[in-house]
Amino acid sequence: MSIIREFSSRPGSGPRLHRHPYTETFLIHAGRALFTVGDERVVAVGGQVLVVPSLVAHRFEVLDGGTYEATHIHANDRFVTEWLE
Repeated sequence: MSIIREFSSRPGSGPRLHRHPYTETFLIHAGRALFTVGDERVVAVGGQVLVVPSLVAHRFEVLDGGTYEATHIHANDRFVTEWLE
């Protein structure tokens, strides 16, 4: 398992479209972000958990309304990312 701890208060910040050959779980602690997961768009807020299955393209961008704080859990012992844009 690999973990990223994310903090950002800049609206619009976040990674471009990508995917992983394993599941990624987002534990949202505070703030808001717009996630694109496959063909769906979801606004995730503090207290929510979002699970992205392996090989599903995804991205997110921080929204106004406070600092986005989250833990991103990669179900792999190292980060493997395929950038799609």
